[in-house]
Amino acid sequence: MPIAALLGALALAGPSTCAADGKLLLTGGVSSIDGTAGGGLTPWALTGSYATEGQWGGSSHATVVRSGDYRLLSYGASLSWNDRLEFSLARQDLDTRNNLAPLGLPGLHLKQNIAGLKWRVAGEAVLDADRWMPQIAIGLLHKRSNAGDLGPTLHGPLGARRSGTDFYLSATKLLLAQGLLINGTLRSTEANQNGLLGFGGAQSAGRRWQPELSLAWLLSPHLALGAEWRAKPDNLDRSVLGTGALREDDWKDLFLAWAPNKQLSLTLAYVDLGRIAPALQPRRQRGGYLSVQLAF
Repeated sequence: MPIAALLGALALAGPSTCAADGKLLLTGGVSSIDGTAGGGLTPWALTGSYATEGQWGGSSHATVVRSGDYRLLSYGASLSWNDRLEFSLARQDLDTRNNLAPLGLPGLHLKQNIAGLKWRVAGEAVLDADRWMPQIAIGLLHKRSNAGDLGPTLHGPLGARRSGTDFYLSATKLLLAQGLLINGTLRSTEANQNGLLGFGGAQSAGRRWQPELSLAWLLSPHLALGAEWRAKPDNLDRSVLGTGALREDDWKDLFLAWAPNKQLSLTLAYVDLGRIAPALQPRRQRGGYLSVQLAF
């Protein structure tokens, strides 16, 4: 319902202020799994949709990530104003299938709701393409998880909290002549597996800054090829389950984004999510990523 309300707010803005096609194709990025504009795994300084100065814009997305042993579904919507402010909502659902069966939890779903806010504080990616200045934005992602029947263990002996907030700083540089987009993000976080396993832990070192990098090559006005890397905290590496039982690895992907027009974009990716709860499933989680975004 909150996501539907966000889309309804855009409809109420009226045709005079709604975005049409003010920005270049793919210069709003795509929807990340957390709902904010960027790559699939990390936020960029760009605001979603094609809204420019004085305009509202919005987008909605649905994403499926299938690794060898897990499936993640993410869906949500975002609303942007004046190419400066972005508000987003997303919901995630991780199907653990039978990987937690040794704990008596077959078929458990780990879920979380995410509310995001991003503000462009300096620069403009397209207008500053021939200067050194990048587009810079600050943002936050407030997350609340629901671990189901795993909750008593996760929030008890393991010491993880049910909610937490990521803060981030992103800088995006667009080199139009070379057809390159470079993004760097620093994220302050305590999230375990992006928040699906709660926040912090009984023996964690607390909030830490984690780097994230993205590179995209514009093969044509409609097609972009890129890669992402996202460092992850390791709050649950030392726990009552033993050292390494819940060790967390960095995330990586190789993606191809296609936008036939400004209303639709499709993103395909090969993802490597590392090991998730290696004490129960030691294999690295590699697989496919498919995301559909509608912008208006």
